[in-house]
Amino acid sequence: MDKHRNLLRSAIPALALCAAVGTTLPAAAQTAGNAPSPVIPADKMAWKPGPPVLYGVEAMVLSGKPSEAGPFIMRLKFPAGFEYPVHRHPGTQGHITVLSGAIGLGFGETFDRDAAPLLPTGSYFVMPDEWHYAWTADETVVQVHGNGPWRVQFRDQPKTN
Repeated sequence: MDKHRNLLRSAIPALALCAAVGTTLPAAAQTAGNAPSPVIPADKMAWKPGPPVLYGVEAMVLSGKPSEAGPFIMRLKFPAGFEYPVHRHPGTQGHITVLSGAIGLGFGETFDRDAAPLLPTGSYFVMPDEWHYAWTADETVVQVHGNGPWRVQFRDQPKTN
């Protein structure tokens, strides 16, 4: 009896997690009858403009809500020649995978391309809560997953276009 009770106790949090994750999928992941689906076909994914301070960057959220507490997955598409100014993500860390292109990543309070080598497609890194910056030579897509809320704090407020 105790074995069954322990099994049930350990299964309930896992089931609750699955239910919570299933309810945070974006509209593109909903199937007929609004039942959540873990599959999002590429033709159902839609890029949206990023914030004005990141002019030219496009974004899509695949799961969760980055601005709220809890897990999320999003993609960012950077145009060729983009420079992401010195910034940090207070109170959280992101796990980033380069899906296409290459991204230069550097750490510190001063933007320095020479100190930020390009990480090619397939690269992975964990972004800690410290000052960093990035740049691209060609169009680049990265996938970010982490726990929200995801915030960006710029060292110097960038100009908007």
